[in-house]
Amino acid sequence: MQLLTADEGVLATRLARGAIGYAIDKEPKPDLTLTPVFGEKRGVFVTLNKAGRLRGCIGFPYPVMPLAGAIENAAVAAALEDPRFPGVRKDELASLDFEVTILTVPVPLECDPEDRPNHIEVGRHGLIARGFGTSGLLLPQVATEYGWDAKTFLDHTCEKAGLPARCWHQANAEILTFEGQIFTGSF
Repeated sequence: MQLLTADEGVLATRLARGAIGYAIDKEPKPDLTLTPVFGEKRGVFVTLNKAGRLRGCIGFPYPVMPLAGAIENAAVAAALEDPRFPGVRKDELASLDFEVTILTVPVPLECDPEDRPNHIEVGRHGLIARGFGTSGLLLPQVATEYGWDAKTFLDHTCEKAGLPARCWHQANAEILTFEGQIFTGSF
């Protein structure tokens, strides 16, 4: 996967900010000249924080739509549709910080389940746990923010999927890794 440049990262954050401002306050979207990478299908997550606390996080782990649309849709969903939080209000816009995380395509860990922690690089890999009809995802930055080791990261990803923490020891629980390129911005 081709990495975005720093300038493209600025465009990504401006695109997310513009989509949220338009959805909540009908602010005009910024007139941006997007590079060809924004037409490529990419996975993306948009995370909103307020005063250092999570305020919303929604995204697309797989490349199901062009990056520009994925960023806009994820940003609006993070602001208005994250079931853990009430929708962002107009008076909160100026206090939001956000991250746009562009993802590589998730790939299954191909190793013995007991060896999975040795194939995860904390700070580099994000994880998806799948099994028993459910799945859960944690972005690469989550393990770093909480100071987790690979086993703890696996446990929490399984719990995020609604599975027992140590299910990653089982062959019928699938663990996938991906990487993310993170760009930050503020309103």
